[in-house]
Amino acid sequence: MKQKRFSTEQIVAVLKQADLGLPVSDLIRQIGISEQTFYRWKRQYAGLESEQVRELKQVVEENARLKKLVAELSLDKAVLQDVLSKKFPGRRS
Repeated sequence: MKQKRFSTEQIVAVLKQADLGLPVSDLIRQIGISEQTFYRWKRQYAGLESEQVRELKQVVEENARLKKLVAELSLDKAVLQDVLSKKFPGRRS
């Protein structure tokens, strides 16, 4: 996985500088990113504080973990039902 150059706190700080009136062209040249990257950051993190970004990241990670857990449990259930139906052919699910 590609390593990120900027932390979410740094991204929020850059967006705040742009909100304070620093020209976008100067800002992107200064930190070494493309204009497309700046506007992608703006779309993703606009209006968020550093603490909110950290909370958002934690919620996204927890959501991914829970989705993986549900997928594993669903697979286990399907396997057990398949084994049960083969063991007792007369039983319906």
